[in-house]
Amino acid sequence: MAEKSSLTALARQQLELARNASSGRSAQTVFGGHEHVLRQTVIALAAGHGLDEHESPGEATVHVLHGRVRLSAGEEGWEGSPGDLLIVPPARHTLDALTDSAVLLTVAKGRTHSG
Repeated sequence: MAEKSSLTALARQQLELARNASSGRSAQTVFGGHEHVLRQTVIALAAGHGLDEHESPGEATVHVLHGRVRLSAGEEGWEGSPGDLLIVPPARHTLDALTDSAVLLTVAKGRTHSG
């Protein structure tokens, strides 16, 4: 069964939640989860907030929906604006919002657990 989601509306909604959250962020899974290999999540970050350094959970991309972000890994960094697709490196990395931002994080995990 096919379903349709408005990423624009979801980004707007999550940004509103992020602006009002003490953490400065909000997220909602659009597709997938633990039982799927693929997971897509809209993450909203208020300006000046971000995701602390963390490991990559698998192959991943960040599609910028709104605002400007910086993806950093070690000495390297990449800025993204709406429409940009950033490839998440297979190393510890951070994601910081330069302005109020929303991204679509797509992760493909290496293996699924049967059970």
